[in-house]
Amino acid sequence: MSAANDRTPGIPGRSGLHLGRRALVLGATATAAGLALPGTAQAATFGYTDDGTNYVIDTGANLVFKVRKSNGDLSSLVYRGTEYQGYGGNNSHIESGLGASTVTIQQSGSTILVSVTYGTLKHYYAARSGENNVYVWTNKADTSVSATRFILRVKAGLFLNDEPDSYTYTNSTIEASDVFAKSDGQTRSKHYSKLRVMDYNYVGWTTGSVGLYVVRSNHEKASGGPFYRSLLRHQSADGGGLYEILYYGQNQTEDQRFGLQGPYVIALTDGGAPSSSLYAGTLTTSWADSLGISGYVATSGRGRVAGVGITGRNTAYAYTVGIANSAAQYWGSARASDGYFSIAGALPGTYTLTVFKGELAVYTTSVSVTAGGTTTLNSIAIPSTNDPSNASAIWRINDWNGTPSGFKNADLMTYAHPSDVRAAAWTGNVVVGSGTETSGFPCYIWKDVNSGLLVYFKLTAAQAAAAHTLRIGVTTAFANGRPQVVVNDTWTSAIPSPPTQPTSRSLTNGSYRGNNNTFTYSVPASAWLTDTSQYNVLKINVVSGSGTTSYLSAGTAIDALDLLT
Repeated sequence: MSAANDRTPGIPGRSGLHLGRRALVLGATATAAGLALPGTAQAATFGYTDDGTNYVIDTGANLVFKVRKSNGDLSSLVYRGTEYQGYGGNNSHIESGLGASTVTIQQSGSTILVSVTYGTLKHYYAARSGENNVYVWTNKADTSVSATRFILRVKAGLFLNDEPDSYTYTNSTIEASDVFAKSDGQTRSKHYSKLRVMDYNYVGWTTGSVGLYVVRSNHEKASGGPFYRSLLRHQSADGGGLYEILYYGQNQTEDQRFGLQGPYVIALTDGGAPSSSLYAGTLTTSWADSLGISGYVATSGRGRVAGVGITGRNTAYAYTVGIANSAAQYWGSARASDGYFSIAGALPGTYTLTVFKGELAVYTTSVSVTAGGTTTLNSIAIPSTNDPSNASAIWRINDWNGTPSGFKNADLMTYAHPSDVRAAAWTGNVVVGSGTETSGFPCYIWKDVNSGLLVYFKLTAAQAAAAHTLRIGVTTAFANGRPQVVVNDTWTSAIPSPPTQPTSRSLTNGSYRGNNNTFTYSVPASAWLTDTSQYNVLKINVVSGSGTTSYLSAGTAIDALDLLT
């Protein structure tokens, strides 16, 4: 698959997923020039029929799809005469299928809308005359219906497996029922998406002449924020799946939000990427304003937050601004030159605004959004003390950015299991000043795998005569794993209380993103060696009463560690 070579900021990723970043809206220019947008064609036989089992919708372009009348499944997806829907005998649907539902259809001019009601859940498919797209919305009102994702199931053999780390094998299971190993020791799982939600606009495949994609929604009712990682797609022996995640529980940091999500778009193309006019943040659906979609809020009922700039930034890092409350979440990138940002399309309400250096929160405030209005913020000044990198340190291993980037194996762990043959040894004591103390230090530490890592460092006579603060930053933890330290085998810290972290798997399913936390230890002067020619030895143990064994024992991901002056 020819792919945009997106890489994840913070954690170097491998290109391969066919993804798109946010781009300028091309729709207005193309329309004004009389040109057809990608994925569109002149209307021919736009309309729908009822075959007794399905509503059959012809977009009048090159796409005909069917929706099952009994349960709202997408039962057929035919593009240019080829059936793409279906693997393993399954339809495409919410979760594993809703069951008996009320399904209705209506045509309003150039739009056809299929409405599906299952208990408190409402689900919609829309077609537009002359377009090779299916627009999808899902409104989950509460927990009475298990609806966490929409799965587009694609028949086997139609697209090459060009993203092998997401390939699902049916043998050599090494963890739960969803992480597998090949005979060569490489690992595979549908969890290994590599990317954060802010790094992609769409996911899918192309043969060069046909492209099939799911363009994501703005995720305003999803959870986890801009850096969250979840399922994107997988391939297996009997076909492939493309996902739109409505709520994903793995390593989740937030409660589930409820309400309408969408539109997310199933887009068929002649091999190229989906039109940028479909991307989250640029897609407007004024044609849907009057369709009666439950929970739908038009552009006129939304507002914008804009900041004129951010000072106190470390220009070596990208900064992201997010706003979130219990009902919705949004984010935008801060401009590298001055920190300007704009977050549009937000629902009215009061939000917590957070500025992130990399993925580390360094500033928060409150902001209100009004319908049809723009809230303009004066330049935000990040206090120097908010960025832990600004503290004067005797030594520092890695820099504080909220990710394990730079540590050993960090670039691999978003698309592989820690047991993968491609991973370097998880052991590895380091010497401060060697030049390899960061690259040689493992990004993750487990109680049952590599607890007891050693850091060697020297102090001057003046430094050894004083007490110092040791800091260890973590990005997530599994089974309440947290660091306890020992200095020179003579001084041992207390066991720190575990911070709030996700309770599900994390370190083994491609995610280091939890709740950033800094552990501080006040080390007395009596703990240091007075002979300045000798190395002091810091031992880092992982402690917890939870977890099992090996890579599912208690563990934690490291952001940075330093000894302050």
